[in-house]
Amino acid sequence: MPRSRWLTAVATLCVVGLVCTAGVWYARDRIGLFLGEKCEATALGETVSFDPEQMNHASTIVLLGVKRGLPARAGSIAVATAIQESKLRNLTYGDRDSVGLFQQRPSQGWGTVDQLQDPIYSTNAFYDALTKVDGWQGMRITEIAQEVQRSGFPEAYADHEHEGRTISSALTGHSPTGLVCRLDGPTSAGRPDTFAAAVAEQTGQSATTQGQVVTIRAEDDRHAWAVGAWAVAQAKARNVLTVQVGDRRWTRDAGDAAMSWGDADEAVPSSQVRVTLHGE
Repeated sequence: MPRSRWLTAVATLCVVGLVCTAGVWYARDRIGLFLGEKCEATALGETVSFDPEQMNHASTIVLLGVKRGLPARAGSIAVATAIQESKLRNLTYGDRDSVGLFQQRPSQGWGTVDQLQDPIYSTNAFYDALTKVDGWQGMRITEIAQEVQRSGFPEAYADHEHEGRTISSALTGHSPTGLVCRLDGPTSAGRPDTFAAAVAEQTGQSATTQGQVVTIRAEDDRHAWAVGAWAVAQAKARNVLTVQVGDRRWTRDAGDAAMSWGDADEAVPSSQVRVTLHGE
């Protein structure tokens, strides 16, 4: 075979190989997007998707704001900030000495590294700083970011404002049934005592346990939906099987059945949340 034809054949094979490889990677990403684990928040005419770990952190952020009696806007600001700073990951690294969900720096007085790696501590530290800003409720998120985070790129926070607003609306109970997760089956038993303690610490509501069932009697219907959404977002980490609020129930599933709330077999009071954890 002449050298020129041989080179053409080799080049053609290389191109075909690259196209095939790209196709495999694209297909893998599409399959992962449509069939893998994910959580969705739907509110105000928008839907945003994150993986279970990210939505778990978002639920902690928002519900701590609810516990503190802050308006939903505080949760939307905090979530948008965490998306920009860490993509809702509890990072052990960052720019200079920044760590955690909000990339707060020990050298700037936010706390120790260990403290800032605790999502509850770091979130409360963020809210402490936010609520000290006069007029924060009416400020643009770029202005708030500059005041609280001292960011070198405050305009970047605006890119995530709609995501923060959508997630906060679903998790504060203003958009009932707005939070769902598609999850694989649990790998171990849930801990009712640990779950009840987390309810108190992160949501401010009280819970009772009976076997693998945890019952939360919220102060009103909106708080019940906030706790219910939080429980769904925490489902992967805490081995939750079902979450019921009033006459609506979310059931864990690896398919599309988990991407909506259905009718419960038997209604509970509208301000009550019933969570069933996986057993032995």
